[in-house]
Amino acid sequence: MLGAGMELHGAAQALLVLSLAAALGLGLGQIQVAGVRLGVGGVLFAGIGLGHLGLTIDPTMMSFAREFGLVLFVYAIGVSVGPGFFQAFKKDGMALNLMAASVVVLGTLVAAGLHLFAGLPLPAALGVLAGAVTNTPSLAAGQEVMGQLGAQGAGIVLGQAYAVAYPFGIVGILLTMLGLRFIFGIDPKAASAAFLAAREAAHPTVMTINIEIANPAVFGCRVRDLDELREIGVVLSRVLHDGSQHIVRADDVLAKGDVVLAVGPKSRLGRLTRLLGPVAKIDLKTMESHDVVWERMVVTRSDVLGKSLGELDFRRSHGMVVSRVNRAGHDLVPDAHLRLQFADALTVVGEPSQMPAMSKILGNRAKALQETQMVPIFVGIALGMVLGSVPIMLPGLPSAVKLGLAGGPLLVAILLSRLGHFGPVVWFMTPAANHVMRDLGITLFLSAVGVKAGAGFVDTLVHGAGLTWLMWGMAVTLVPLATVALVGHLWLKTNYLTLCGLLAGSMTDPPALAFAQGLASSEAAILSYATVYPLVMVLRIVAPQVVALALWM
Repeated sequence: MLGAGMELHGAAQALLVLSLAAALGLGLGQIQVAGVRLGVGGVLFAGIGLGHLGLTIDPTMMSFAREFGLVLFVYAIGVSVGPGFFQAFKKDGMALNLMAASVVVLGTLVAAGLHLFAGLPLPAALGVLAGAVTNTPSLAAGQEVMGQLGAQGAGIVLGQAYAVAYPFGIVGILLTMLGLRFIFGIDPKAASAAFLAAREAAHPTVMTINIEIANPAVFGCRVRDLDELREIGVVLSRVLHDGSQHIVRADDVLAKGDVVLAVGPKSRLGRLTRLLGPVAKIDLKTMESHDVVWERMVVTRSDVLGKSLGELDFRRSHGMVVSRVNRAGHDLVPDAHLRLQFADALTVVGEPSQMPAMSKILGNRAKALQETQMVPIFVGIALGMVLGSVPIMLPGLPSAVKLGLAGGPLLVAILLSRLGHFGPVVWFMTPAANHVMRDLGITLFLSAVGVKAGAGFVDTLVHGAGLTWLMWGMAVTLVPLATVALVGHLWLKTNYLTLCGLLAGSMTDPPALAFAQGLASSEAAILSYATVYPLVMVLRIVAPQVVALALWM
């Protein structure tokens, strides 16, 4: 009863309770204690508080809110991590992902061991496993698989154990980072400098340089005949010849005193100067020219998606040069094999009269980058539902594993966003839409889980097994983190800031990432976090299902 003559039931009551839990919880999550916040985790505890006070939701409504929220959350996560998922397994990414996977495996083994040797009930073990690593999709996967196995009341126990273990899951990773720093006397600023030096060596910065043709060996040579240019991997975009500029063409003949503008990796430009001549005293980009201009254009037209620059051959068809491609904030040197993706930003150089034609070919609709395309979202979610319901037989397990509501949409989103497009349908979501979808989903899920678990939470914590769950949760948090941190630092010699980002990613813990980024001004933590996050998220979803199916019998 809300007042005389006012009473809510069904959907109205569910919306009221969920909104209260969300509003109170998000406010609670913003409170800082020693620089640490609960973040969206505060919604879980607000829901528990409302459930403890007796607020309830119709079971059907609660189930829908929980599962719908979960699907929105994991699908948005998959879309955001998909483009870089497979790239993460190349070179250094493989080592980082193996370490992060080790954190998941070790934590899962500790939780399984607690069930087998310490008598911890399986639902509680799965809840402690999810809470100790602050991973909500893992909680959802555990609840789903226990429901499929017919375990009565397992979902409530899972939620309560998750809530008990969750706070130390946040604190434990921070203690691991700080402990590693002080035990070995690590200076974060020195680690930042070392990371920048290593990154520059492995991923050189793309630069432009003006070169004066002064090497007699290239006088009179056509550009197409200089095989060294292709070997060096640079692009010549424009040339100053006899006082006027024009786009470099394959048949252009280099003459003494010409000045060319080149774009390429910083580490390779030295070879170019040895081939052609010294750095020029003039800058072609700043010289006024009515014949050559440049514009930044974004790829938004479906007709060119997936096509390589070699196939499009703008230099031959329109006399235009693509001198640089920016993709997701990273500059790429364009070559004939580079395939265009939606939202690529191209630096186009050429005659002013050809710019409108290039803009039409590429699309160049900046507004399209702010438009949310709803059809791909619902198609992706539908495909995720189908994939999540497919039974998968794994050796040694008594029954099939299903990716479920957590794994199916996540995997489909990763694959579709990596694909980029299918005909005119573009699997692209604006960052703003992605954040809204992700935050709304996780808030709905945690609100429903908290309200459902709240009825018996305090009694379980004070008079039941809550304190025991807390102790076991500390073990699930610290043992894997400390083990991998020591191996990464002492044996693999991983950069400290990179290791901190990896540990945060292995726990899928944004507050821990924020803490790691605050240690020094560096991109090391966020890059390693993003590298391991996709694989870890998939493993966190699959792990409780494998444990439940293996140990339930």
